[in-house]
Amino acid sequence: MIQTLKLIDADPFLENYQSKIYGRKLAAEKKEAEILQGLDSLESFSNGHLYFGLQRTEHGWIFREWAPNATQIYLLGELNHWQDSTEFEFTQKENGVWELELVDSALKHGDLYRFSVHWQSGHGQRLPAYVTRAVQDSESLVFSAQVWQPPISFVWQNDRRIPESKSLLIYEAHVGMASEEEKVGSYNEFKKNILPKIKQAGYNTIQLMAVQEHPYYGSFGYHVSNYFAVSSRFGTPEDLKSLIDEAHGMGIRVIIDLVHSHSVKNEEEGLGNFDGSAYQYFHEGDRRNHKAWDSLCFDYGKNEVLHFLLSNIKYWMSEFHCDGFRFDGVTSMLYLNHGLDCDFTSYDLYFDGEQDEDGITYLMLANKLMKQINPDSISVAEEMSGYPGLAAPVADGGIGFDYRLAMGVPDYWIKLIKEVKGEEWSVGSMFWELSNKRVEEKTISYAESHDQALVGDKTIIFRLIDKEMYWNMHKDSQCLAVDKGIALHKMIRLITIASSGGGYLNFMGNEFGHPEWIDFPRQGNNWSYQHAKRQWSLAENKELRFESLNKFDEAMIHLINEKLKFTSSFPELTQQDEINQVLAFYRGDLLFVFNFNSSESFAGYELPVRPGKYHLALSTDAEEFGGYNRVDTLQMYYSFSSAPLARIHKLSLYIPSYCALVFEHIPSTRLV
Repeated sequence: MIQTLKLIDADPFLENYQSKIYGRKLAAEKKEAEILQGLDSLESFSNGHLYFGLQRTEHGWIFREWAPNATQIYLLGELNHWQDSTEFEFTQKENGVWELELVDSALKHGDLYRFSVHWQSGHGQRLPAYVTRAVQDSESLVFSAQVWQPPISFVWQNDRRIPESKSLLIYEAHVGMASEEEKVGSYNEFKKNILPKIKQAGYNTIQLMAVQEHPYYGSFGYHVSNYFAVSSRFGTPEDLKSLIDEAHGMGIRVIIDLVHSHSVKNEEEGLGNFDGSAYQYFHEGDRRNHKAWDSLCFDYGKNEVLHFLLSNIKYWMSEFHCDGFRFDGVTSMLYLNHGLDCDFTSYDLYFDGEQDEDGITYLMLANKLMKQINPDSISVAEEMSGYPGLAAPVADGGIGFDYRLAMGVPDYWIKLIKEVKGEEWSVGSMFWELSNKRVEEKTISYAESHDQALVGDKTIIFRLIDKEMYWNMHKDSQCLAVDKGIALHKMIRLITIASSGGGYLNFMGNEFGHPEWIDFPRQGNNWSYQHAKRQWSLAENKELRFESLNKFDEAMIHLINEKLKFTSSFPELTQQDEINQVLAFYRGDLLFVFNFNSSESFAGYELPVRPGKYHLALSTDAEEFGGYNRVDTLQMYYSFSSAPLARIHKLSLYIPSYCALVFEHIPSTRLV
């Protein structure tokens, strides 16, 4: 008899698929037992980084590498003038493992090296699969592994366990383009210049992009070559540790983008054709290549691949004190067709046999491992198919993620702004699109991310204001399009965070309406860094409207951080006025009121509310936020009833056009 799972209790539509869901749970349990082989936990299993690669021993050094198809492996480096020699030849051990021991004097900190890997039909130079430091020559652009054993070990100063915040508020950032100069920014510069801005802004979690080493800077870090190596473009491993340590000292968690969904095709830098076999880490035949991403697809059915990827998770969490991960490309990992050309309009599409069952098993094990290492860790899935149970516990029949990115939210805003006239915006549809989610899972909402800021797309502020942004962002400038655009920019961000199902995300610079798109150095722009930076000075210039937008975002984030816990409340609709485009809903003790009418302000507008008094906590129309100060921020509002002992009261408000108001509800001890 199959036990009933909580996931199915939460969603009766899944009853027809109960055996499939339960079977996936059993498959993960079976695979875990198979790979543990007597070990007590996944955490004990996931130590590949402590065995493979270059390890320091009591008497010297030892290299180990898994290369079952290799016939010989030689160490190349400055120690032997980059030539194959029997003195530095690996010895083949069991199960495809190769090993080379060296005396202490053979290597020193900073030495460069590569492997010369031979197989029956050829040979090639490679970097170790578990390499922890890879650097690129500025002239030849060739990557080499680097011995990284600094004489002084990094000492952590701050507790890695950050107390849980009321709500998860994520600041998505890219270290390289965080500089205002036209260059690649560094971890140290980010720590010095950007961390204080994030702390001041009120965000409690940083999501760092492009941390794992990647050959092409313009890939945004999503074509990874060296999974255990900190991207050397931005600094040293100690620099990254110092950044994370400093963030922890500020009470800010740090999660990183983890790319286990695919791998770059590069052979000399990456895992492609590592030992002369195209299928060592990856699938055979048609499944090897990801046709949409021009990359390679991991074979999650191989225990060696599981060992590699699970060890990678433990490495970043234990060695760098990362608080969790945003898993990239989860949809691609769930389906044999990677979720391409499929609209997912039927539950059958989640259970029709076209799923990558090995990928599903891996994700269950990955999430379980994270909680063993750090019960407070955060796992976020970038997933767009709506897979049921994605962010439900494994024990309940889910995959175990803590959060799902609400990827439909930014898509909704783009479609609405592009295709629907402002006077035709439906507030009911808006509320449904923003607040609708699966009951068993937490989601992270965002109005826009880095995707909307890339060349070829537009940020929300550019869609609203367009070319007027270049000429009319001075506070003394008068431009109706800019006024409306700035008003809507604030309202869109406020309603997105207020209706979130568990967390909120912002990409750096979007909070103040950054005017430039993102375009990494490439041949098409003559390798320019002009658009691969952030203009922080715009938000600091008191004469520009960017400063006003920045102030609003700061006030909004601090209000949510202090007054609202996403996971213990949900949006409760109290007014949906389609004619006047007025929307109001509660979230905990906060009442959010939106007037999306571009031309009409409403005096004496009566809202059905809970009994009590109301304090105006935030107004998008405040002068400091670039508004017109049409609402008295000091007034206390009192509900009233139309009949004695009525449970439903009303609140009489003045609601300006294109304005949002947030009231804190203070319950009364008696009905008025």
